[in-house]
Amino acid sequence: MANKFFLEIITPEKTFYRGEVESIHIPSVGGACTVLAGHQPMVFATEPGALRITADGKTREAFMSEGFIEVRPDETIAFAQAVEWPEDINERRAAEAKERAEEQMRRNRSAAEYRLNRAALQRAFARLQVKHHKNDAD
Repeated sequence: MANKFFLEIITPEKTFYRGEVESIHIPSVGGACTVLAGHQPMVFATEPGALRITADGKTREAFMSEGFIEVRPDETIAFAQAVEWPEDINERRAAEAKERAEEQMRRNRSAAEYRLNRAALQRAFARLQVKHHKNDAD
């Protein structure tokens, strides 16, 4: 039997996930990170992308926006602006957000605007990618 640890994923609106898991693969600013039971304690920033949770031998993917994660040997807590299962992603809204961000990036007038628009584009692209990726649960 695989070692498990407690995982909680929290957004401003709700607790997205709470339970025992074997692993979590999370998009981070320095590159994706996989957390297993007994992982060395650490805190790091996350970036928009695909989050993969493995529980009871099954892996499920979700969209995760920017946030941060605290890892302890027996539990991990992630805080993010948004986390969504593929079936909860509004594809039309994500595609429209992607188009808006691409247009704004073409027009950007400052480095700050560029960073904001790039982040919006990254979130929209990650949502669409997760929406169209096949999950084990499908």
